[in-house]
Amino acid sequence: MDFSGQNIIVTGGTRGIGRAVSEAFLRAGANVVALYAGNEQRAEEFCTANKEYADRVETRKVNVADYAEVENFYKWFDEKHGELHVLVSNAGIRRDSVVGMMAEDDWRAVIDINLTGTYNMSKMAVKAMMRKRYGRIIVITSPIGTHGMAGQANYSATKAGQVGFAKSLAKEVASRKITVNCVSPGFIDTDFISDLSDDMAKEYKKSVPMKRFGTADEVADSVIFLAGDGATYITGAVLEVTGGF
Repeated sequence: MDFSGQNIIVTGGTRGIGRAVSEAFLRAGANVVALYAGNEQRAEEFCTANKEYADRVETRKVNVADYAEVENFYKWFDEKHGELHVLVSNAGIRRDSVVGMMAEDDWRAVIDINLTGTYNMSKMAVKAMMRKRYGRIIVITSPIGTHGMAGQANYSATKAGQVGFAKSLAKEVASRKITVNCVSPGFIDTDFISDLSDDMAKEYKKSVPMKRFGTADEVADSVIFLAGDGATYITGAVLEVTGGF
């Protein structure tokens, strides 16, 4: 895949799956702006690890749940980079609890970051992409949105919502040659599931026919495919990267 000259935004782009996606685009020649919520150390580590691409990679601290902050970011992006080719909406959090014990703040925080953040970033991206009548929006969702998971009602709700949002948006912008798709990773070996106990990890692997967790690079490969020329007639789709979960 050759993305030379293309401008890419990746939310949550300095760690985990987002970092793998950012680095895959960098290797493919793209200009990447990787957003992060607040972990300055991980953002610095990301930049250091990718110093060979220093002229094509930037990091920006943005709260994707804050509409005004996202709007200001896109104003900066438009002034500096102009055209936007690909948005990867990857930023997400978990705050697990059974519904009967879930704090209202934990419900709202997950909804705000995962779902409202997707809306904020996608709305501004569409406005930028429509000017050139071209674009790719890829939302990182989860099969938990379909299957559900005890203790993750808030997270599951956002992931189901992201799929419905993406499918609706795909219909709205298809005539402008903008595609909108989801990549739905299963259990991926990143910090996001690092809180699993060894026993729980073994149990979850039993539900995966391949009997292992996936890698962030395997998810990034699917994102790169949907962003490339080989996926021009794919929109409103959900590509599962789950090992058969």
